[in-house]
This record gives sequence, structure tokens and C-alpha cells, in this order.
Amino acid sequence: MSADFPAYSPSEEHELLRRTVRDLADAKIAPGAAEVDETADFPQEAHDALVQNDLHAVHIPEAYGGAGADALATVIVIEEVARACASSSLIPAVNKLGTVPLLLSGSEELKKRYLAPLARGEAMFSYALSEAEAGSDAASMRTRAVRDGDDYVLNGAKMWITNAGVSEYYTVMAVTDPEQGAKGISAFVVEKSDPGVSFGPKERKLGIKGSPTRQVILEDVRIPASRMVGAEGTGFKTALATLDHTRITIAAQALGIAQGALDYAIGYVKERRQFGRPVADFQGVQFMIADMAMKLEGARQLTYHAAIKSERAMLGERIPDLTFISSACKCLASDVAMEITTDAVQLLGGYGYTRDFPVERMMRDAKITQIYEGTNQIQRVVMSRQLLK
Repeated sequence: MSADFPAYSPSEEHELLRRTVRDLADAKIAPGAAEVDETADFPQEAHDALVQNDLHAVHIPEAYGGAGADALATVIVIEEVARACASSSLIPAVNKLGTVPLLLSGSEELKKRYLAPLARGEAMFSYALSEAEAGSDAASMRTRAVRDGDDYVLNGAKMWITNAGVSEYYTVMAVTDPEQGAKGISAFVVEKSDPGVSFGPKERKLGIKGSPTRQVILEDVRIPASRMVGAEGTGFKTALATLDHTRITIAAQALGIAQGALDYAIGYVKERRQFGRPVADFQGVQFMIADMAMKLEGARQLTYHAAIKSERAMLGERIPDLTFISSACKCLASDVAMEITTDAVQLLGGYGYTRDFPVERMMRDAKITQIYEGTNQIQRVVMSRQLLK
């Protein structure tokens, strides 16, 4: 095996972390998952439990008061929380999404100012790239940031922002030079309390209902130039580099949702009896279970492999295929999650279609993993470009 593709084996620390997070999720997060879905309320109890156990933003380096967990550990945390409640898994996932731009390109001043409160659990961090007319084509964004002395003044509206209104901080992409296209986009940290920041109504969604998705509206929001992330005009490059790392966390979420559905389906078919015997005794059901587990494990290994590469890249190593591998794991894991959760509903029959059982919620939650942080059609475009360039 070449040096570019090292053998992978989870450490004892990773497995201990998995057991710790699973126990916490089973005890503190899973019991409220159905209610969170029903009421569409932010899972505050899950957030508090994660903060109390220092699991809300494990990726923050120790230098800024964080746990300093590697990318694989972060994947495991998100995966295990998602197994219990997809909405709750967006707490550690989006905290990472919002802060990776700072970790990649931010000044030391910005890192100290914003990463420390996040590490302490005093704030959450969201990411604001998309707009109503700039989803897959993010470079066509219209939000403007105009220089005014030592400040920038931001105007525009960001769409589909996860945990908007709950998060205290936002990494916002805005056009600073309209003549330069993608090279005229810059990144900024915007605070919820900044005058001129407001939020649209909550989107009424198919799934992940406990994680608020809202517009972030910017009306003459004046912020100091020191809150720019990296140099002017580098924002879109930072955004794309960020997604190379955070698509992997969406894959982790998809793995967790799929694992939760598979676990529940296995338990159900072993107990449910038809024609005088457990449903699990029928070969057609056995083949479905085998295929579900096989596909899930394949997606998991690709995702863990991508996490290893992400960590090496964050440490400064050049990883030429990170863009490909992160797109591949996100695309595969989310497609697999949709398939597994659909099959889980099928295995429960009529019960699977009711809200009395969790697999219909998992099926609804899984769908978004094929859409956000780049639709799976866009992921295939990304992968093909990497292969053909």
C-alpha cells in the first residue's frame, strides 16, 4: 500500500470516545428526539449535555481552550449523536463548519476572540454562504461588503443558514469587488448582536426540524476590517477549502442516521412474528439487512479514510485528492443513508410509516444529507472534474 493511502485502524482513544458519546446520546439525546422533531424546537437539552461533556466543538485546538480532537474524532462524535438525533448532530457539525474558515485563514486575533467562547460552550458558530439565487452556483452571490474607512458595511441576505438565530457568530461570504467574480469575494465574521443583523422566519422542513434554518439578513451592518477572514478577495477560495473538510462531517451525520435506522430495523425484525416465526428468519429480509450493513460499512470506511486525509491537510500536508475524497464520502454516505432509512421503513411495514416508530423520522432526516453542503449532483461534478483535470 502506498504512502498516500496509509492503513487505517481506529485507536483505543477513538473507540473509547465512541462508547462515551453513544452512552451520552442514548441517555440524554435519544429520549427527546421524537419531541424535537414534533415541535421543531431547538434541542437545548442535547446542546447542554454536549457542552457539559465538552462534545459540542471537539475540533477546536487546545491553544484556544478546545479539546483539540482530530478530524476522525470529530466524525465519530457527529456520527454517534446523529444515530440518536440528526437535529442535535448539527450542533458539533455546524460549529465546525462555521469555524474551519478561521482555522484555515483567520488571523490569530480572530481565532483567539471567537474560538475560545465556542470552546467554552458560550456561543455557537454558523456558516453563511448560500443565497436565494446562489445555491449550487455560490459564486453568483449578491451580498455586498463595501469598505468605509476602517470598516466594512454589509448588505444582503443569506439563505438556508443552519442554526441561524441560535448561533452567536457567523462566517459570512460577501462580494468586495464585483468586477473580479469569485476572486472578488471575501469572508467576514458577523455577530448576532451587530446592529442591522436580523433573521427570517424558520423554514418549514421535511426533516432536521429541531435545527432552525433561517435567512440571515444584513442591513447596513458595519463591522471592523479586522473581522475579515484572510485577505480581501480570498473568501471564495476559503469557502471551497472549508467544504473539503466539512463535507466529511455531513457524511458522518449520514452514517449516524443510517446506523440508527439499521439498529432499530434489526431489533424489530428479530421480535416481529409473521406466519408463526420471526420476520428475521425470512431470507428476503436477511438479504435486505445484509445489504444495508454492507453499504453502511463501505461508506463508513471511506468517510474515516477521508477524515484521516482532512486531518493531515489541516496540519499543513498537501493532500492532492482531498477534494475528490471528501466529495466521494459525502455523496456515498448520504446516498446510502437515504437507501438504508427507506429500507428500514419497508422492514417495519405499516408501522414504519407511522410516527410511533423512529425510522420514518430518520428517513426524512436522511434526505437533507443529499442536498446541503453541495447537492450530490454537484458532488459528482466535483469528482469528475478532479478525475479529468
